Amino acid sequence: MKITKLFIILLIILSINVSPVFSARNTNSYDGNIFPIYAGNGSLVPPSTTLKESLENKRTSVLVFYLDDSASSKEFAPVVSGIKLLWSSSVDLIPLTTDELQNKNTDDPTNPAHYWHGFIPQVVVIDSEGNVILDQDGQVSIESINSAITTSTGLKPPSFSISIKSFNEYNSEPSKDGYTDPRK
Repeated sequence: MKITKLFIILLIILSINVSPVFSARNTNSYDGNIFPIYAGNGSLVPPSTTLKESLENKRTSVLVFYLDDSASSKEFAPVVSGIKLLWSSSVDLIPLTTDELQNKNTDDPTNPAHYWHGFIPQVVVIDSEGNVILDQDGQVSIESINSAITTSTGLKPPSFSISIKSFNEYNSEPSKDGYTDPRK
């Protein structure tokens, strides 16, 4: 009986000292993987393919360099999810955290470090021949990315557009505007 009371008292004391968990899109705090938290799509990481595999398979690669503890990367996360929503399996979307790329200079075009120049977010679209079609830092518009993908793949742009819908100060996700389900 004494052990049970002691256990309950200890549990109450521990629960009083537990701090709540906070996350914020506009801070450089680490809140976890930014894609499920701020973009509604946790399936983006780890990427399903590597840059080397993408280039070997002659596919368009979309590299997105980011950091989980960067406010600008958190803000950009719904755009990355929108790219996946728009282009699905037509391109190889490769979001990469820059932690492992720090201080790695290389001339190897199959290594993502070759394309990263120290800023986040950064988007690089590489065509099937290994030519860089787009290389921009910051909050790159989805229209610019779509244009580069269209140029790179030769595919028509999707017949629908993406808008980023915010639910609160933390959560946003892309949604398809004008989309009708083509699966009949």
